[in-house]
Amino acid sequence: MRVALGIQYDGAGFRGWQAQPAGSRTVQATLERALAGVADHPVGLTCAGRTDAGVHAAGQVAHFDTRAVRPTRAWVRGGNAHLPPDISLSWACEVPDDFHARFSASARRYRYLIYNHPQRSALWRTRAAWHYQPLDAARMRAAGQALVGEHDFSAFRAAGCQARHPIRDVLELVVWRRGDGVLLEIEANAFLHHMVRNIVGVLLAIGVGDRPVEWAAEVLAGRDRTQAGVTAPAEGLYLLAVRYPPRFGLPATPESPPVFDG
Repeated sequence: MRVALGIQYDGAGFRGWQAQPAGSRTVQATLERALAGVADHPVGLTCAGRTDAGVHAAGQVAHFDTRAVRPTRAWVRGGNAHLPPDISLSWACEVPDDFHARFSASARRYRYLIYNHPQRSALWRTRAAWHYQPLDAARMRAAGQALVGEHDFSAFRAAGCQARHPIRDVLELVVWRRGDGVLLEIEANAFLHHMVRNIVGVLLAIGVGDRPVEWAAEVLAGRDRTQAGVTAPAEGLYLLAVRYPPRFGLPATPESPPVFDG
């Protein structure tokens, strides 16, 4: 039997998703131990997107194969009973054998939170990136439209990115202000390593007025990572949702990450 899971986690206390050598706390290893207690055998998880250290998820999806026969609610309740407070299972669903959390996904959506205030926030320190200079969300939104569509995103990939090619199709990129926060949401068929954080780095330079709105298009066309902006911090990034074809019948992501008041 193949089972898919909806997962939320606060990434602040983890060294990312992927299991690592002993001594490193990771989301994958923590979940696998919890689910093994329900299945009564070792469990190996495959996720939709391997998040880095400090990155959060509201709608991560993973799958595993099991010989254990359990009602879907037992995977959720039993798993959560074995999990620490910073990870939670939202749902479980039996899926066909051809379902793959990563390769069956048609799109992924991320949100990036920026606390935009002259003074840093103790309450948002692990939940949003802090930027003390005033940001113009309208300029950031206008600049981001140059990135929508299918492009070569070489300028926005990490040096160690292992993707076979840099072509990605950005379906939507929106930026808006809410109180002391600036929020960015981006959806694409897939993402390169650090792609979202590197896009945010470029848009921050435009938002404070250090670069013109046209700079995002210039960076994209240049295909040179060294000519782009800084990589934005991990703590502002959330994997918001993963999209799949309707035939798999997966539940919708039930909750969104926090947003700023005002």
